[in-house]
Amino acid sequence: MTAGSEAVQDLLPLVFAAPNEALTKAESVLRDRPEPLHASVAHQVIGIWQRDFGDMRLALRHLRRACDWAARAGSADREADVLATLGVALVHSGRTRQGLDALGRGVQRGTGHTRARVLFRRAYSWWVLGHHREALEDVRRAVPVLRQAGDVIWTARALTLRATVHLALGAVERAEADFASAEDLWAVTDQEHDKADAVESRGLAAFRSGDVPAALRLLDEAEERYAKLGTPTFMLSIRRCEVLMAAGLAAEALAEADTAIAELDALGGQSTRKAELLLAAARAARQADDPATATARAGLAVRLFAGQRRAWWEAHARLVLTGARHAAGKRSGRLVRDAAAVAERLVELGAPAAPEAFLLAGRIALDLGRTADAERHLAVAARSRRNGPPLARMTGWAAQALRARAAGSTRGVLEACRRGLDVLDDHRMTLGASELRARATAQGAELAALAQQAALRSGGPRRLLVWSERWRATALSAPPTRPPADPELLSHMTAYREIAARAEEARMEGRPVPALEREQRRLERAIRSRTLHMRGEAHGDDTRFDVGRLLERLGDGVRLVELAVVDGRVQVLLCGQSRVRRFEAGLLAAAETEAEHVQAGLRRLAHPGAQARLPVVEAAGRRLEELLLGPAAAHLGDGPVVIVPPGRLHRVPWALLPSLRERVVSVSPSASSWLRARETRPPRGGRQVLVRGPGLATGGAEVTRLADRYRGATVLEHRDATVPRVLTELDGAGLAHIAAHGTFRTDGPLFSALRMADGPLIVHDFERLGRSPYRIILSCCDTARFATVGADELLGLVTALLPLGTAGVVACSAPVNDAAVVPLMLALHEGLAKGLPLPEALRDARSAMPDDALHRATGWAFTAFGAT
Repeated sequence: MTAGSEAVQDLLPLVFAAPNEALTKAESVLRDRPEPLHASVAHQVIGIWQRDFGDMRLALRHLRRACDWAARAGSADREADVLATLGVALVHSGRTRQGLDALGRGVQRGTGHTRARVLFRRAYSWWVLGHHREALEDVRRAVPVLRQAGDVIWTARALTLRATVHLALGAVERAEADFASAEDLWAVTDQEHDKADAVESRGLAAFRSGDVPAALRLLDEAEERYAKLGTPTFMLSIRRCEVLMAAGLAAEALAEADTAIAELDALGGQSTRKAELLLAAARAARQADDPATATARAGLAVRLFAGQRRAWWEAHARLVLTGARHAAGKRSGRLVRDAAAVAERLVELGAPAAPEAFLLAGRIALDLGRTADAERHLAVAARSRRNGPPLARMTGWAAQALRARAAGSTRGVLEACRRGLDVLDDHRMTLGASELRARATAQGAELAALAQQAALRSGGPRRLLVWSERWRATALSAPPTRPPADPELLSHMTAYREIAARAEEARMEGRPVPALEREQRRLERAIRSRTLHMRGEAHGDDTRFDVGRLLERLGDGVRLVELAVVDGRVQVLLCGQSRVRRFEAGLLAAAETEAEHVQAGLRRLAHPGAQARLPVVEAAGRRLEELLLGPAAAHLGDGPVVIVPPGRLHRVPWALLPSLRERVVSVSPSASSWLRARETRPPRGGRQVLVRGPGLATGGAEVTRLADRYRGATVLEHRDATVPRVLTELDGAGLAHIAAHGTFRTDGPLFSALRMADGPLIVHDFERLGRSPYRIILSCCDTARFATVGADELLGLVTALLPLGTAGVVACSAPVNDAAVVPLMLALHEGLAKGLPLPEALRDARSAMPDDALHRATGWAFTAFGAT
């Protein structure tokens, strides 16, 4: 390209269509000593590229040169256009006054069509600064002129900006209309970067309208488009953080924000974006219960926003800072005043976050006993409960619940909590992925805790049971959405299995695997991303939990023990014989500590020669029973017992507790889940499926013996035990027994796996089953381990099976001795052959084992889940 060609003028639209190509051509123009007009264009293109994707210092240097060359060219419109670009760059670098001055001079110098483009860029700067009314006014003046000039690209940009401003002000319908109009215009252009930005903006609109899966899908699509162009965008990270937090993925949002900050610093990029990323990190840290990090990030964001004269953003950062200080335990009248001042400022700015600030002020005032102040602030916050997005309405219902508690109205507290959790349920069921459903429940933790406290104070154990069930294991009320065919997801899962198998083989041979591990992590991200995009289709269990129905199903012989935790103490709700009784036990924190000691003891007992540790483990079991059951242990009767523990106690080996050691015991995530399992009917002509994975110390010895017992059973072993074949046979089976190495992934519970001949069979695979086996026995380590997420939800292998039609599971919560497992499993199946339910067959199998430490520990490590 030569400086004298007319193509130089095309570089400006090219910088938003193919930015890197435009940069290369602009640098080529400057090497040919161009005339002033062309030099101005080339420097402006380089300045735009550096402003948006590189070093702000270089951007300002090139844009100032562009201004000088425009003045030499004697073109007022050229000078106005460059001044507008320079003004935006100055605003992004934190030099707000200079930036607005440059933009003002650009408006004065420009005429007609050029002036409209300058007005658009000043509107964009007003939006960056949080001056939304001024932004809308400049866009209002620009759009008609741009349309009249037939300027498709700039009209689309202006409509996209107007939509984004509407979103900031909470006007979602107006925003969606503008986005739709802009999208129609982008369709007839080749502005690929602008199109990627439009997809990103649509993702934000989807989020604001409450569609989290669509938001995640659109943001991922935008990221792919930017990646093809080689143009990093930090606004995408900011928006993704917001969506991740709404999905309950606060730790991931914090990691993304911190990574983007480091990348931005390395580039010397926009100061405005750094401040926004710091705010996103602060919000994420606050949601992740890390008030120290939240305070540090928010404090720095406040200082940056103040220096940039961005009042809108500064107010939001002060809200997070005040909330983080409160979460860190600070209580003072000054903190109430700070929260109230932020709330009033947000009202002045027209920010939708104002109710959140009033709720915070009211909460702090309540902590200090200042009920009049609290009522004033909470009453304002409660107004948001009637309309708006789900999380805003939940803020309003939380405020209403606190008002009722302060007024001493138990009925008012419970009604507000019920309404708020109904909003959360509606939102949760729009999510297709089980992980998102589980994590989203964290948004209702405060409402659920308030309701349980009120129910406990009212003295009725039935009421406490209802509210304990209201928020327990809700993600298991319906199976996750399973798209009938997603070729890309299936391709990713096949590749993941192959890579994981190759990595495992390399490790066993002592070869390095860093490249394979990187590819495995990439595929994990791709699989997870595809599953998070799924929108919910199931409506869950619309039937509210009915205590009478539960008691009827329990009859006189079965006891159900639900452990509710209120203010850190375990409340034992003993159900049976047509009544619910409440007993108070120990502190949850102490029980968790004791449970860890027990798990450590079981790990030691899995090795021969640890007989001396047995009394220590049994003593820990006695202490654990006192903490978890307390006086209720003496009222369990003689029949079967169903334990419904909180999520943080699901690894307890319940059969070790003295009062449960000789009983028929099963565990369920909730009483509702137990009822569903109890009422699940086995498939007609239920097939038996026996699976033996590779690498077992005993060679999966029980499978060979069981094949003789179950004549006609499908036996999958050696090369036949591949994931696709195993899934095909498991679908709709009556009984499945899987002997395979199990691994639990704390960093990604849905990638917990059973090792098959062709690689790992992961939880995501099980979620693709039409109906999981009616009964399934997992005779391997760590299959009964879970990750506790959300309010009180569990993610793991067993919890993936229960919503898919499985009525009973036997799984292991600790490492066990492979040789000792074989006789236990054979005895278990002997009981099943007699027609016994799984929990009873497991009890009898334990009692049939030798009375040494190794076999006793093996029996204690296995638990029956479900109802049959």
